[in-house]
Amino acid sequence: MGGFQAENNAPAQLMPVLYIPHGGGPLPVLGDANHRALTAFLQNIGAHLPRPKALLMVSAHWEEPIANVSSAAAPAMLYDYTGFPPESYQFQYPAPGDAALAHKILGLLSAQGIAAALNPARGFDHGVFVPLMLIHPAADIPVVQLSLLTSLDPAAHIALGRALAPLRAEGVLVIGSGLSFHNMQAFFSGAPEAGTRSAQFDDWLTQLLTAEGSTAAQQAGLEHWQDAPAARYCHPREEHLLPLHVCFGVASGASARAVRNFTGRLFNTRIASFIWR
Repeated sequence: MGGFQAENNAPAQLMPVLYIPHGGGPLPVLGDANHRALTAFLQNIGAHLPRPKALLMVSAHWEEPIANVSSAAAPAMLYDYTGFPPESYQFQYPAPGDAALAHKILGLLSAQGIAAALNPARGFDHGVFVPLMLIHPAADIPVVQLSLLTSLDPAAHIALGRALAPLRAEGVLVIGSGLSFHNMQAFFSGAPEAGTRSAQFDDWLTQLLTAEGSTAAQQAGLEHWQDAPAARYCHPREEHLLPLHVCFGVASGASARAVRNFTGRLFNTRIASFIWR
């Protein structure tokens, strides 16, 4: 398969931008009862998307001091979970990487003064291969990954996305892979407050992203997300939310208003997916 090549003339239709919940470890592909709705959503979403030339994945499970871009030709598998059945350590997702796209991304970031580096060693973590096994099981679309920043600065992650907005016109589908609720203790506590408080944050996030309004107001809300109802309960650490900030940055120049395209429950908490078209 050939490397990424930018179009001489941008196509009329921009690729959508997608923020998805990837669930708990490999459970979405293991038939876990708590993940049935999420698994079905991920299996079906591909039919509602144009076929991309390449995928840019922003996973909650990769952080670096500066933005890293995967550039391996054949990325390895990273089984970055423990305590699951043996078959979950045999999963393969043999999609190729794309060094040309990785270099393109590096150039876009550098042009905006964002420090970045190519990473030829990075493989597919479960925030990448688990959802893609369901979304694109053929593994025939090149995949490049972009790391989060260890600073966890929301504004910096929006800026990352904004720098990469031109990729939408070149056939690249950007997918942020995280969870809109990620409190591990609450997932398994069975406490009624988990559902209530997840709904409070979920309502705020949905209103912010889908309501008519200015991009500046949406950006301000995301930059100050910790002020939202139940924010720190829902995200004691925000690495699973920040892929959404990157997605917003990618989309905000052309389609700031998102559509909520999945509502589900995971271990008695409310989770969501959003798409910008």
